[in-house]
Amino acid sequence: MRVLIADDHDLLRDTLVAFLDSIDGIETRTASDFDGACDLIAAEPGFDLVLLDFKMPGMNGLQGLETALALEGAERVALISGEATREIAEQALAAGAAGFVPKTLPAKSLINAIKFMAMGEQYAPIDFMTAEPEVEVNPLAEKLSDRELQVLRGLTEGKANKEIARDLDLSEATVKLHIKTLYRKVGANNRTQAAMIAREAGLF
Repeated sequence: MRVLIADDHDLLRDTLVAFLDSIDGIETRTASDFDGACDLIAAEPGFDLVLLDFKMPGMNGLQGLETALALEGAERVALISGEATREIAEQALAAGAAGFVPKTLPAKSLINAIKFMAMGEQYAPIDFMTAEPEVEVNPLAEKLSDRELQVLRGLTEGKANKEIARDLDLSEATVKLHIKTLYRKVGANNRTQAAMIAREAGLF
């Protein structure tokens, strides 16, 4: 079984190679960038698996995967990445990749995944592929309470205190108190400035 590991992170590449070389029947070759990997595929065709780092120099993401898949001698190509999203993994698998391997996998799991793909199977960790995407929280929103956010939305919509109070079923005095507090939290001196800060932060 012949495996090509192409990754610009020396430590990860060398660790994988050390593990794989300790297994009988597995021969490894390495490259530190996409061009180097392509040169090796051309010079030494017949790899059972080519594992490409999604972010290494010359890769250009999924474009590199498609280029490698089209090369003679690289029928099974997989991606490894520490940053790629589930969407990218799904696109890679749909494009014909032998698999997608997150760098967060334990070493033993990484090796097993490589062996699995080299034997002709398609691999992607179930927990990664089914994980709920992380919801990005706006830094400005984190500073404010839910009620303060509602009042700030009213300000960005140009509403008067009386309108905001009616919409939120609050007294005008309570709205004024929330406005005073949110001014301090967002660093605004008046309604216009608060609205501008909110819009610039992409809050509404």
